[in-house]
Amino acid sequence: MSVAGGAQPIAAGTMTLSAHLREARTRIFRTVVAVLVGVAIGYVVSGAILDVLRAPILELAESRDASLNYDSVSGAFELKLTIAIFAGLVISSPYWLYQAFAFFVPGLTRRERRYTFAFFFSAVPLFAAGCTTGFLLFPHIVELLASFASTEDSTLLQARYYVEFVMKLVLAVGVAFVLPVFVVLLNAMGVLSGASIVRSWRIVLTGIVVFCALATPAADIASMFLLALPMVVLFAGAAGIALLHDRSVARRALATASRPPSLLDA
Repeated sequence: MSVAGGAQPIAAGTMTLSAHLREARTRIFRTVVAVLVGVAIGYVVSGAILDVLRAPILELAESRDASLNYDSVSGAFELKLTIAIFAGLVISSPYWLYQAFAFFVPGLTRRERRYTFAFFFSAVPLFAAGCTTGFLLFPHIVELLASFASTEDSTLLQARYYVEFVMKLVLAVGVAFVLPVFVVLLNAMGVLSGASIVRSWRIVLTGIVVFCALATPAADIASMFLLALPMVVLFAGAAGIALLHDRSVARRALATASRPPSLLDA
């Protein structure tokens, strides 16, 4: 079918730049609305979240003078808003992650789509598991850090600093749990071989120990071990998957090379 004015017909499955911009604007608007709804929900439950975060401080208060403190009149409101924003991003994360994937996936090849979806469906539960681990560890870490002070001293914690410390710890552990998925993804893309991943185990183990020492108090061997153990297991699993993938690729390459040429190849 001819097109008036000599314009070239648009191939099926393609989009013009203006259509991409309209789609991006629509998805960004939906994402903003979803995040705002999540923030509203987070504000409603911020009091309950703060009660959970305050629990280690209440335990300390049984043996010494310990409490959360605000350094300004608006400090309590700002803290609730910080918790609400953080909780809103977490609550709405399935929706805004879906919007991001729905925008980028149509432009990927079939192989890139397969890798992208595999990464997404493995990274999300690992990130959730890492955040849960960090959330379970933080009361013990707070108790240990506060134990360095004498019982005759007062532990007066700035509320905003304390909440941000817990959030950073939880996020850091969550990200650390996702790193092995990046290793598998780089191997699937041909950037890293399984053998090179295995050979770097000393560097990885040292990095895990350093990370755990920074994320948990160095004197707390139990917390370091509880955090390092799943990370080592995840790295070992990533190395094993990479080795199996390389072996499968080598077998396919050998089978292709040993296949007799057909009439179609002539």
